[in-house]
Amino acid sequence: MIQPDARTCVLTGPDGQPYRSPIRGTLGGHRRSRVYGRLDCPAALRAIARGGYVHDRVFFADEEAATASGYRPCAARLPDRYALWRAGQVESEAGIVARLASFDWPSAASDLDRHGWSLLEKLLTPGECSSVAGLYDDASRFRSRVVMARHGFGRGEYSYFAYPLPDLVAELRIALYPLLVPTANRWNEAMRKDVRYPGTHAEFLARCHRAGQSLPTPLLLRYAVDDYNCLHQDQYGEHVFPLQVAILLSEPGVDFSGGEFVLTEQRPRMQSRAEVVPLRRGDAVVFAVNERPVQGRRGSHRVRMRHGVSRLRSGHRATLGIIFHDAK
Repeated sequence: MIQPDARTCVLTGPDGQPYRSPIRGTLGGHRRSRVYGRLDCPAALRAIARGGYVHDRVFFADEEAATASGYRPCAARLPDRYALWRAGQVESEAGIVARLASFDWPSAASDLDRHGWSLLEKLLTPGECSSVAGLYDDASRFRSRVVMARHGFGRGEYSYFAYPLPDLVAELRIALYPLLVPTANRWNEAMRKDVRYPGTHAEFLARCHRAGQSLPTPLLLRYAVDDYNCLHQDQYGEHVFPLQVAILLSEPGVDFSGGEFVLTEQRPRMQSRAEVVPLRRGDAVVFAVNERPVQGRRGSHRVRMRHGVSRLRSGHRATLGIIFHDAK
């Protein structure tokens, strides 16, 4: 951490990193809430007088630095700036919703039934991929970081986001969920499971939280040369939504080689079957978390799915994982 001296101030730059400056900042921000405002904000001054806030206080040279590092304007003290920021957020959210609406969801449901996965090409733009991948080094965004080798999970790292989730991640979670509920409920019915999923993600999260599952599960994964992810399932408690989404944030053949997304299917009284999903930057794959029904000669039976990532041969690979249930 950079320590200020008598001649300089510590400001936060557009990359979110601290630096020394001979000129004082013009705006203050709060690291955990990701909000910036005026230095004379009465609410901030009262919090400081009570002995709080100071640990999470940051300063910016200007609004460009504040917004570039992921902070939004205060709605109470900068209402005009907040209105402009919110309009931009609504436009971005509308873009995600419109992109999702453009996919052929009946075909996606058919792919899920036949293969256990479905590809959503170019769900995110290159700019969105870079923006999300760039969050990884901002520790304040995450509740937990896992080094896979320490636990026998493989090699590489992943970090679970903290609440509040980044806007794009939250919007993806909210918008994808209702599109997948019909398949989730149909699968449970075919597998003779009593659980049915409500129509909105807020209702499902309330169910998770009542059961003590209140920790957010969306995550960022980062791989370097020779890193890999062992075959696994992402189950974190009693309440498990049976589908999840992974979005590749790096470009194969440019940013990395190897590192294929792999799914395996364990079939009753048969050998397991593996499949590699062909992903490009911005593509999303929807896939089964645990079990899915498969129609056989004597009706449907359950097959168990696992997923992982093969060894990276060169470069760096980043992935966003969207899991719909929360964890204990």
